[in-house]
Amino acid sequence: MSRSFYVTTPIYYINSDPHIGSAYTTIVADVVARYKRMMGYDTFFLTGTDEHGQHVLRAAQKAGKDPKEFADELASRFVKLWKDLGITNDAFIRTTDDFHMKTVQDFFQKMYDKGDIYLGKYEGWYCVNCETFWTEKDLGEEKVCPTCHRPLEHIEEENYFFKLSKYTEPLLKHFKEHPDFVEPDFRRNEMLKILESGLEDVSVSRTSFDWGVPIPFDPKHVVYVWFDALINYVSAIGYGRNEEMFNKYWPADVHFIGKEINRFHSLIWPAMLMSVGLPLPKKIFAHGWLTVNGEKISKSKGNAVDPRILMKAYGIDALKYYLLRDIQFGHDGDFSEDNLITRINADLANDLGNLVHRTLAMISQNFDSLPTPKDEGEHDEELKDLTLKTIDEYFKFMDAFKFTQALESIWKLIRFGNKYIDLTEPWLLARDESKKNRLATVLYNLSDVIRNVSIMLSPILSNTSEEIFKRMGQTAKSMEDLGWHKTLSNTPIKVEKPLFPRIDTKKWKKVIIMTEEKKENVEKVSGSSKPQVTIDDFAKLDLRVARIVAAERIPKSEKLLKLQLEVGEEKRQIVAGIGKVYTPESLIGREIIIIFNLKPAKLMGVESNGMLMAAKDGEKLRLLTVDGYVDPGAKIS
Repeated sequence: MSRSFYVTTPIYYINSDPHIGSAYTTIVADVVARYKRMMGYDTFFLTGTDEHGQHVLRAAQKAGKDPKEFADELASRFVKLWKDLGITNDAFIRTTDDFHMKTVQDFFQKMYDKGDIYLGKYEGWYCVNCETFWTEKDLGEEKVCPTCHRPLEHIEEENYFFKLSKYTEPLLKHFKEHPDFVEPDFRRNEMLKILESGLEDVSVSRTSFDWGVPIPFDPKHVVYVWFDALINYVSAIGYGRNEEMFNKYWPADVHFIGKEINRFHSLIWPAMLMSVGLPLPKKIFAHGWLTVNGEKISKSKGNAVDPRILMKAYGIDALKYYLLRDIQFGHDGDFSEDNLITRINADLANDLGNLVHRTLAMISQNFDSLPTPKDEGEHDEELKDLTLKTIDEYFKFMDAFKFTQALESIWKLIRFGNKYIDLTEPWLLARDESKKNRLATVLYNLSDVIRNVSIMLSPILSNTSEEIFKRMGQTAKSMEDLGWHKTLSNTPIKVEKPLFPRIDTKKWKKVIIMTEEKKENVEKVSGSSKPQVTIDDFAKLDLRVARIVAAERIPKSEKLLKLQLEVGEEKRQIVAGIGKVYTPESLIGREIIIIFNLKPAKLMGVESNGMLMAAKDGEKLRLLTVDGYVDPGAKIS
């Protein structure tokens, strides 16, 4: 019996064209789906669009279109983008699909029959943009949405409510029995904090407009858009109409979502499932927000970039590699075109491309086809051990959705492969006929490394992996093919142009052009405005990497935040004046650099034991961090 794996993205709200932010989640889910298929799983990968609600209705009216016509147009853009990006989803669901709307009605009826739905009156604040209700305790003095910061509307209307409060204790029990139900752990802790304070019943219908799914027993009400949207995860796989398919794939193995919709997925959705008697998904993974060049993605800033523009300029594999290598999944991350170019030149062209091109060129120059290994020698065992270690680490990291770490591990092997060439000096072996057997082994070993690397990279760099296999004359490609000396010998070799040409940064024209060009007069200083320091002065500073595990505002201060840090085995508390730029929730999980040995001080009566490092340019402030993942407590030197 084959194993199944069900992976989903959120269904994207059609309030705007898809951009690099929405593509990020979809690319990650696609990588996981490809990986699981190569592991032998019967995989079902779902994505789609969320098309009901007041925001869509107003946008359609503004455009002078019928809401269904408006939805058809926007949904088709998502479908086309995923096709252009080579996304391998098995289904694309739309909440306007007839089968989905019927499932929503049946689901709602079951909850009503259970006694979990009741009629009441809602009075409070509503964000039309996010389609989210907010209570007074969620808001400050300014009645703006905590998520999108737009003004809220105060509404009063008759609604049906879901008895969410009834499921506080069952959810607490589930969280405690399944500690990896919500990841990363700091997102789980956020949900636990809400649970422990007690859940409140939530409105699940609207009467002020009719663009939605009518409630079967009271059609003047339409189902609240979020309630409607969440049910897509079961309607798409046949709930209520194809029980064989539904039982095959449910419960979902992982829902990939953005952190702003964690509460809906980790609290409301599980409670809904409990109400109708269905198993809960195995995991909800809430990743951070993606910014572009340090700015939040928005049309007004001109950085809501169509990924096709980047794909055309740099290639889809390079784009996917950068997103998964530079942005640690689960945390907030910034998309920088400069950093993308650096990764292409350093990692893809210099490291991977160079290893493949050098190896295949030397095989072509010295043998008719890929040689057979014969004489073992120095450094072979080291290469073998690192290959097998990398394979083990790869599975561990990929299964935990730690893509950055998986790629870092692979690149250690790639770099050692290039070093192995320098250590064994195959160009010298080629000059001595008596060393032909040793040359064959060296080049075979390098080919075996490339084959293993190609398989491990296949879920991410699928086109590149396919090209490498073609050039090496290899055919089989599944995770079972990983291992030492499994490469087929005597296969034809093709030497072609480098996989990734280097980009000349002096001549290259970048494709992300901000519409709001900020012309800031940054003073260019030829010399330091402060006295020079010696290396001994610098050595007095103990700079370390720290991870933020908790953050909160200090009462009566707009700027000061109290941060709880992990610094190796030690816990630290610092106070930082970054509250106007960063919200507490956006900081959780970030790795920062702190002055570890700064003398403790008190700010507004709160002790600060250390100081974080940040760069300031006018009003712009950015935290200093490290390139890639580093364990908290690591020293900066």
